[in-house]
Amino acid sequence: MDYRLLGRSGLKVSTLILGTMTFGGKGNFAKVGSTDLAAARRQIDMSLDAGVNMLDTADVYSDGLSEEIVGEAIAGRRERLLLATKARFPMGAKGPNDRGLSRHHLMRACEASLKRLGTDHIDLYWCHEWDGETPVEEMLRALDDLTRSGKIGYVGISNFSGWHMMKMLMAAEREGLVRPVAQQIHYTLQAREAEYELMPIAVDQGVDAVVWSPLAGGLLSGKYRRDQKDPENTRKAAQWNEPPVRDVDKLYDIVDVLVEIAGARGVSAAQVALAWVLARPGVAGAIIGARTDEQLADNLKAAELSLSADEMARLEEVSRPPLLYPYWHQKATASERLSAADMVLLKPFLT
Repeated sequence: MDYRLLGRSGLKVSTLILGTMTFGGKGNFAKVGSTDLAAARRQIDMSLDAGVNMLDTADVYSDGLSEEIVGEAIAGRRERLLLATKARFPMGAKGPNDRGLSRHHLMRACEASLKRLGTDHIDLYWCHEWDGETPVEEMLRALDDLTRSGKIGYVGISNFSGWHMMKMLMAAEREGLVRPVAQQIHYTLQAREAEYELMPIAVDQGVDAVVWSPLAGGLLSGKYRRDQKDPENTRKAAQWNEPPVRDVDKLYDIVDVLVEIAGARGVSAAQVALAWVLARPGVAGAIIGARTDEQLADNLKAAELSLSADEMARLEEVSRPPLLYPYWHQKATASERLSAADMVLLKPFLT
């Protein structure tokens, strides 16, 4: 297992991070899994043995049950792990202030998460989704106060657009408040939209990407093949609708190449897809979760896999996103003065 510095911080995180959205299986989250306490302990043991040093959860996962299971499962070994959780969405209450990133909601959400997790601090606290109604200065001041009080160690943002992120970074610098060190985003061979803005920001501003659902909800695992019946007992079978698939033929083209590379290497397609994500510039780590111990054991092996330049080129060719404006214009007229951040998207089009 490799460990990478998270953004412009001194915190080192394992390249694979254990996600716990499957823990609990309450409500709509039953579609992704229903891992109980005993199984959670096993998966945490497996992850620790493989070198994983961070767990990722959220207050909204199974309406708090995921956090409760995590808290019980790590009791007595809290010091071995970094804990990350999130806030933004409502937790049962229906009032107008029971959601968002206002100071009111963040303070209450943090205290509730600490209680459920059975700990006195959260190592990485994610803003789970953009809140367009709360001033970013208010969000940051609340997060700054939580940091200064020792209740959270670092701040991250998740599912923000590029301009949202830059607005927050500008406000943090201007006001002298805590600065986000990472962004938790969806980024896979099947969905490379993040290369237009988010990944260049990761490289340029040091807000590293921690990738959620790096196998596209299992679509890149090799289980789903062209003209074959979908397997049962999967997220797709349960009608979990993330991520959207806009081009089914292209998805299966990508899967075909993943399966070919995996077969030649004697590994799984899932490991190849994860290795691609971890090889991308600006990525600090990828969050893996699993319905079964067997799936987790397979995914953990991706930490040992390094793809060749030829394999990366094949995956690049089959998954390359189109150049939108202004990028096609920059390719044509600005190619002699591009930064490392620009090249995250444009480099394959210039070679």
